[in-house]
Amino acid sequence: MPTALALSPHLDDAAFSCGGTLAQLAHGGWQVVMVTLLTASVPEPTDFALACQIDKGLGPEVDYMALRRDEDRAAAAALGLNLPVHVALTEAPHRGYASAPELFAETRPDDPLADDLAPVLARLMAEASPDLLLAPQGVGGHVDHVQLVRALAALAPSCPVLWWRDFPYTVRHPDPKEPFRDTFAGLPAVTVRLSAEEEAAKHAACAAYASQIGFQFGGPAGLAERLGAEGAREHFRLAGAMPDGLALA
Repeated sequence: MPTALALSPHLDDAAFSCGGTLAQLAHGGWQVVMVTLLTASVPEPTDFALACQIDKGLGPEVDYMALRRDEDRAAAAALGLNLPVHVALTEAPHRGYASAPELFAETRPDDPLADDLAPVLARLMAEASPDLLLAPQGVGGHVDHVQLVRALAALAPSCPVLWWRDFPYTVRHPDPKEPFRDTFAGLPAVTVRLSAEEEAAKHAACAAYASQIGFQFGGPAGLAERLGAEGAREHFRLAGAMPDGLALA
């Protein structure tokens, strides 16, 4: 049984960007492992980190990341996947990024994430021996996405990689920030066509991240509208050979 390893910075990125493709692979007989790398709970968050949960209606007494890990498990189930893997590294607000604009600016020189990710990614690769990786292109320029792209590119995986277009950053601006635009422009574009069942599974998985839907889409209706506008398609750049079993547009 071939194995696909999806490497998500946050608890929702893989489902939002390539959930339909993950469902398609799983339905086609692949073992699909969805890994989220930045899932550590931080007791008694303060300042911007605390604001990031309060602005979603969650008080300081709530273990925000535990709630989100539960959402991720529900999303994986909706896609027909086994339990997801959660790595206990911290999100940017806990690494010195102190405002929303800083999340989309240059990475801090004292940010250790790329270095911290290197051994984690090597271990995940050794354990899973994947036949395919799925990972973000860093569209939107979020520092957590950028650091993952850097760390994975430095690892130079030998298996094929489907680099996904980071949704919903792809639709927030007509010309979104793309710090790796030139790098990915040299790779062939791939579009995966989703069946009605796969599209529905993706919608259910995205809706499972209830703490994020209002912030990201304005609510369930906004989520449905945004996903519908994608036309049952997911978009990638491919490094390596195209894996068998995907329905291409």
